[in-house]
Amino acid sequence: MAEGRSNSGIADIMHLAEKTVESCVVRIFTKLGLSGAQDTNRRVLAVLAWLRSSNGGNGGHPAGTRAAG
Repeated sequence: MAEGRSNSGIADIMHLAEKTVESCVVRIFTKLGLSGAQDTNRRVLAVLAWLRSSNGGNGGHPAGTRAAG
């Protein structure tokens, strides 16, 4: 999801059935407490939650602003 792939795209890359990916995505949304409100994009919110929790693997620096050295 963080790469902007659809369920179908994720399924192709991971060699899974699309239904399996759909189930996993729903579980992610549920675990993060993301409702299906019409004014939100749950996929974007899920990726933002991942970035905040892991700092995007960027040592705490926002994307593209990693300190040199």
